[in-house]
Amino acid sequence: MSASYSQLKAFHAVAVHGGFSRAAEQLCLSQPAISDQVRKLEAHFEVALFHRNRRQVRLTEAGQELLAITQRMFAAEAEADELLRSHGGLQRGSLSLSVDSAVHLLPALACFTRAHPGIRLRLATGNSSQSLARLFDYQADLAVVGWHPDDARLMSWQLAEHPMVAFAAAGHPWAERRQLTLAELAGLPLILREPGSRTRQVLEEEMQRAGLRIEQAIEVEGREAVSELVAAGVGVGIVSAAELGGDARLRAIAIRDGVRQMPEYLVTLREHEPRSVVRAFLAAVRQAQPVS
Repeated sequence: MSASYSQLKAFHAVAVHGGFSRAAEQLCLSQPAISDQVRKLEAHFEVALFHRNRRQVRLTEAGQELLAITQRMFAAEAEADELLRSHGGLQRGSLSLSVDSAVHLLPALACFTRAHPGIRLRLATGNSSQSLARLFDYQADLAVVGWHPDDARLMSWQLAEHPMVAFAAAGHPWAERRQLTLAELAGLPLILREPGSRTRQVLEEEMQRAGLRIEQAIEVEGREAVSELVAAGVGVGIVSAAELGGDARLRAIAIRDGVRQMPEYLVTLREHEPRSVVRAFLAAVRQAQPVS
């Protein structure tokens, strides 16, 4: 049997405060309880830790050596307690997010950083599949994805829902058009995201629903690469209407017979939801925009 925490705590209090009664007051215990813990510790290891007389107690040589150890021990305990309190109180810490697009979170991010300047935010980008993978690999605390994940391990909140639109370079022959059809879109050179992109998946499902297939396509990695190729006049891109942004080089074109909406969901693992930093971010999201 090793020394118990309560025995070491009692010994340390007596040694630091210079007596059993003062130690009892500090630990909110009775003096007999403190004496019993110290006596058991000494009896088990057959060592005297204190010289006792009526007026005072003094540490033996073994007691002095043990005090040096318990000082480090309880200093580390206090440091751990301070660390946990500072993280739990949102004075320190970090929050990692993985997003397909940060556009739906911009107001919440601003709100959160103003309220909790001590929390370091890390933002990784990737398609919805990659963001979910980061979440399950504990590389992200929260993720933004383009579908409602049917998984009991997750909690989710809908952020927004927008139609899918085409976009072309400002100098493209179709740039001044307000609308086009899926059939017209199928005949154009398209710049598509990589497999795993929710935008690409919805477009392919819309084409299949209409009995159409994409005739020409260039596959690239990431939304920024799509925008750059479209701006260069290489082809036409597809995006959620909310995510096109204010790039003056690009023009949005509505898809007249497109019926699918593009939702965005904020998700986290159920085991993460009780954490104070995750709850604080959810509160910032609700404050910035009501979530469903």
